[in-house]
Amino acid sequence: MTKQLTKAEEQIMQILWLLKKATVKEIMAELPDPKPAYNTVSTIVRILENKKFVGHEKMGKGYRYFPLVEKETYSNQSLNKLINNYFSGSFKSMVSFFVKNNEIDLQDVEDLLEKIKNSQKND
Repeated sequence: MTKQLTKAEEQIMQILWLLKKATVKEIMAELPDPKPAYNTVSTIVRILENKKFVGHEKMGKGYRYFPLVEKETYSNQSLNKLINNYFSGSFKSMVSFFVKNNEIDLQDVEDLLEKIKNSQKND
């Protein structure tokens, strides 16, 4: 099972998933203002390497970093954790919660069901 990321780590991963490969300087260019210090971003990238989310390749005197974990893999694992922790492992309970709280309307539910049916036909 993949480890959970902190908010700052996830923000860096979102940038790496978008750029595919980037230096710390290139990552910083994508961060919103106020930007963290270079050393802060560099430290977060090293933590991501230790967690096996990021790899690197030598580039001149520095490194270019790239994701080792696919965004879809992490998203799926995070969604499963959310469902397990807050909805007793029930996707149905999660959808029901969003419908009851007007976060999702019946048309959205019908669209979801149609996508699920179509994906099962393709398997």
